[in-house]
Amino acid sequence: MYDTQVTLVGCVATQIDYKETANGPAARFRFAVTPRYFDRRKDAWTDGTTSFYTVWARRGLAVNLAGSVSVGEPLVVHGRLRVREDPPDGEGNRWFSAEIDATAIGHDLNRGTAAFRRVVRTDTPLMVTQKAAVV
Repeated sequence: MYDTQVTLVGCVATQIDYKETANGPAARFRFAVTPRYFDRRKDAWTDGTTSFYTVWARRGLAVNLAGSVSVGEPLVVHGRLRVREDPPDGEGNRWFSAEIDATAIGHDLNRGTAAFRRVVRTDTPLMVTQKAAVV
């Protein structure tokens, strides 16, 4: 209810790491977001500092992500932001990482085209098919 929802526009930085887990399919990848701004002194567009996020997708989103996305492709990612603090290392440095639990992911159509294909699910319970075969 009080989650921080974010929408990021950037590019896929790593291959999709897809796994079947006890809780269902899961996929993750690193996402690079580089802001651009117009530098009036240079009279040109300039890239800002790139931020990297780990994006997590679960269940059907994970399956569709693994079959649709490759490294370097521009995406729009929407989901819940989580910031983790890792324990200090031996030198006392504190590390923070930002992760996105994605609820929606799509190609950025400002930078290219995409062809959507609807996935046909066959989630018929096993008991129904067995009863139909017996009758």
